[in-house]
Amino acid sequence: MKWRRNRARTQIQTRTPKPVAEPLDSSRIAWLMGVAACALLPHGSHLPGWLVAVAALLFTWRMAQWRLGWPGAGGTVKLTVIVACCAGVTLTFGRLFGREPGVALLTLMLVLKLHELRSTRDGHTVVLLGYFMLLTAFLYSQTPLMAAALGVSMTVITAALIALTGPPARPRALLRQSAWMLAQAMPFMLVLFVLFPRVPGPLWGLPLDAYSGVSGLSDSMSPGSISQLSLSGEIAFRARFDGAAPPARDLYWRGPVLTEFDGRTWRQGEAARRIGNALPHPVTGATLSYEVTLEPHSKSWLFALETVSALPPGTRITDDWQVLGSNAVRNRRRDRFESVPGTRPGIEEWSAYLNGARQLPPGGNPRARELARTLRASGATAAPDAAVVDAALRLFRREAFVYTLQPPALGADGIDQFLFDTRRGFCEHYAGAFVFLMRAAGVPARVVTGYQGGERNSVDDYVVVRQSDAHAWAEVWLKGEGWRRVDPTAAILPSRIERGLADLPAGEPVPFVARVDLGWLRAMRHQWEAANNTWNQWVLSYDQQKQRDLLRRLGMPEPDWRTMTVWLASLCAMLAIALTLWAMRRGSAADALARSWTAIDRALRPAGLGREAWEGPLDYAARVGRIRPDMATLLAHACRLYADARYGDAPPAHAARELKACARALRRQRTPPRS
Repeated sequence: MKWRRNRARTQIQTRTPKPVAEPLDSSRIAWLMGVAACALLPHGSHLPGWLVAVAALLFTWRMAQWRLGWPGAGGTVKLTVIVACCAGVTLTFGRLFGREPGVALLTLMLVLKLHELRSTRDGHTVVLLGYFMLLTAFLYSQTPLMAAALGVSMTVITAALIALTGPPARPRALLRQSAWMLAQAMPFMLVLFVLFPRVPGPLWGLPLDAYSGVSGLSDSMSPGSISQLSLSGEIAFRARFDGAAPPARDLYWRGPVLTEFDGRTWRQGEAARRIGNALPHPVTGATLSYEVTLEPHSKSWLFALETVSALPPGTRITDDWQVLGSNAVRNRRRDRFESVPGTRPGIEEWSAYLNGARQLPPGGNPRARELARTLRASGATAAPDAAVVDAALRLFRREAFVYTLQPPALGADGIDQFLFDTRRGFCEHYAGAFVFLMRAAGVPARVVTGYQGGERNSVDDYVVVRQSDAHAWAEVWLKGEGWRRVDPTAAILPSRIERGLADLPAGEPVPFVARVDLGWLRAMRHQWEAANNTWNQWVLSYDQQKQRDLLRRLGMPEPDWRTMTVWLASLCAMLAIALTLWAMRRGSAADALARSWTAIDRALRPAGLGREAWEGPLDYAARVGRIRPDMATLLAHACRLYADARYGDAPPAHAARELKACARALRRQRTPPRS
């Protein structure tokens, strides 16, 4: 028993003491406050307003505690804030998991952690949270401007990490060291970006709700739906033509086709649910080739000019000529299309489909139905359907209809109210009313939604189509002709088809990019959008196919994981060797500086003027200058050279050469001048 007690006593005596965490001084707390600010600022635009206010209040409180000595937040206060904010996040988003609630909770964790800063361990937690918050900012925006802003933020956060782990230093020196470390990591990042196997999906697997807030066309249309979309100046897609782009009036980008009407809302019909991998009918003629880069919109439909003559890989088409992707468009995608302008498909359309294209609800809008019967009675005998179409267009041109983004609200009989009472509407009002009149007159008709027009960017020669170019038009089926496009908006306001929304009256809420036509501002916008497009094409859209194409050009026609691993290891090793050689060269320059500084001491020591171990270079120059004024200028110059190279930014190699020359000159002067 005695030996056991002695063994236990020995174990207690030899147990390693628990390390004590280093407390945080004022300068490190300042860096950590900067970390929180840099990490949270990119999220201010998409967090709920109440959470932004709570985060700002907690941040200000911690700032006042640091600068003014306010009391810190106690455990009860922090627990109350956590419970209240978790409840608020649940009420705001309906859940605690997902992109938005996750970022909201991370924001709360970061600002609350600022109130627990007691040691460097807490500081490291804040830094790691800051890095992760920067990563989550890319879930909302991946523009080059955001990348540059996050690069600056990462430099600040890395400088804070250096301040936590290293000796005290000036902020400028810490930022310089941080920027240099990140610059050294850039080659490795580029190698990994180019060669690391690409995982399908946006940003290597964004959550499904990553693009839940994007705007775009819907699969239904009711009064006001497209006019609200047209208030947005966001880019819907870009197109680049192999040759000259057609004029804007001919650019009708086909989207969802709507054939069912319930009295207020148009929806897709049975034909939209019949999807195939081949064209419904062959299309021949002179083709127009172009490439469309579509922004994410969380729907499956694509946009192409009428009429598509060949389907790109990974696409399908419905019986009413709507092109679809295999999946919902949740990341930017590019497709090459070929279209035959002026073609009218569906000459041999199914009778069942034509009967459905004449259907209307059994009741409602009696005045519009009576007007349709009047239009049919005025039609010519030879071509009654074509005459009805022309008569309806003449009606729209003749009457005092107004094209506006702010139409009045419509009631139950909205078609009647629009045609006979308000006569103010946007494209969906005119297209819907026109198709209703055609069906009431017995003419097969349907609504087509999509985009019309586009703005050519003179910098990169892309045609930019925005959400403000969203449009709706009609198609009527005429025997012997097929489906003919009829745009009632062109009858009301032809300049809308030529110039887009810019021609609307001054009181209309037109997006800024569509209204302002200053030459210098347009040129700046084109430059910026071209830069964004280049970033999208070469960085964000760098997918498996582009990687395979690049590797094929590099001599790897069929790359696999084993080959990729060898390439990655080889390139990383080459980069590491290059950086090591550079560091050795820098170290050799520093060694040469030390040898040259030693030569100064050796040159003066025989004269009793050697440097003491406790003397710095400037103190050494001052002491020798008092003893030997004839050496003061030269030695002061040499000591200043050494100090700038050793402790400043001067190149060591240049200073070493200068110091050698100074040592030779001092060696010649060390004999005291005779009096």
